[in-house]
Amino acid sequence: MALKVEHEIHQRRRGRNTGVGLLLLGFLVIVFGLTVVKVLQLGDARQFETYDHVARPQIIPQEDSE
Repeated sequence: MALKVEHEIHQRRRGRNTGVGLLLLGFLVIVFGLTVVKVLQLGDARQFETYDHVARPQIIPQEDSE
C-alpha cells in the first residue's frame, strides 16, 4: 500500500502552479531585457549626473586657458 497517494486535485494545482511560475519567469525576462536595453542605450552616463539640475563643479569640463 502506497503511503503517498496523489489526488487529482494535486495534479491540477501542480499544472496551475507551473503555469503561474512560467508567467512570472517570462515577466522577469521581459523586465530584465528592457533594463539591459535601456542601460546599453544610455551611452555616456556622465551626461545624466546633472539630472537633479544642481551644478557640480567636479563634472563640468575644464578648458585649458593657455
